[in-house]
Amino acid sequence: MGLRPRLTVLATALVASVSALLLWLGWLLVGGVAQAVPTLPPGSTVRVDGITVPAEGLGDAVGRAAQDEVLRAGLVAFPLVVAAAALVSWVLVGRVLGPLHAVTATARRLSVESLDTRIGLTDARGEVAELAAGFDAMLDRLQAAFDAQRRFVANASHELRTPLAVLRTEVDVTLSDPCADADELRRMGAVVRDATRRADDLVAGLLLLARTEGSALADVRPVDLAAVVVPALSAVRAEAGRLGLRIQVRTSAAPVVGDPVLLERVAGNLLENAVRHNVPGGWVEVVTRADDGGAELCVASSGRLVERADELFEPFRRGPVERTGDTPGSGLGLSIVRAVVVAHGGTVSAAPVPGGGLRVTVRLPS
Repeated sequence: MGLRPRLTVLATALVASVSALLLWLGWLLVGGVAQAVPTLPPGSTVRVDGITVPAEGLGDAVGRAAQDEVLRAGLVAFPLVVAAAALVSWVLVGRVLGPLHAVTATARRLSVESLDTRIGLTDARGEVAELAAGFDAMLDRLQAAFDAQRRFVANASHELRTPLAVLRTEVDVTLSDPCADADELRRMGAVVRDATRRADDLVAGLLLLARTEGSALADVRPVDLAAVVVPALSAVRAEAGRLGLRIQVRTSAAPVVGDPVLLERVAGNLLENAVRHNVPGGWVEVVTRADDGGAELCVASSGRLVERADELFEPFRRGPVERTGDTPGSGLGLSIVRAVVVAHGGTVSAAPVPGGGLRVTVRLPS
């Protein structure tokens, strides 16, 4: 039995029970009231319903007659009230459950290709309206997640296809040349090595991003952000020296609780981006400090003009850089930063630097 028949039966049974109780109470009260008739002289008689009764039995006779009348009227009204209750309950329950049927029908129609379907109830009120609105909001989040997944898969396929195409082209060209010498083979080997390195970096970044997003931290311990900056700076000093960059470091104690390996990866990604996307003779600034019950890591650098800085946290976004096969990095650096920071319960923001460049600020709870 469906919910509508069950609720109708329950409401009808409740009305029938209350009606029966009221009829019984009315029957008792009428009998009691009829007992309080005036006292007649002894030996006199009266007629009740065409029947002659002694004056001493007048109260009982009137009570029985009144109770019989109430019972006859009740037996007529009771089924009418129950039938009306059943009909009204069926209609009202149907109107209340109508939006729920709309929710169920929408859920049945949903698929990965039809996540744009919405209930869109406008005439519902109360909890049912809240349920429909919550369901629509959930569909909005699911659609956004599926759209992001589609974009991510498409971008990842494109990024992986580029080094694989380079590998295939170099091997095919070299093998098709019967006069290829050792130098040509070495050149092919260097190209293949660079392409495989790029593919390996991309796969490693994808695995790290997948491991970080939506998962609990495996190793949690006290960490000082000032300490994780040191190895990250060591990794980029050589490249910064080739570009003639001026690195300014202003670190103070910034204690947090988290995964030291992932937090070191955050600092490393920020500094790698600051160096790779800089300009010759530019500058890099690194700041760590404790701030309002939390800790902050800020990496700013010179570089090209940046528009829509917040979009750089999307996968495979490299900012104002031409996307070519020689472009360093995989475009996952800031995506990994955001995933790690969110996993630690923090926030990350990016803002363009006046004159060109980018400032990324990470805030973590202490």
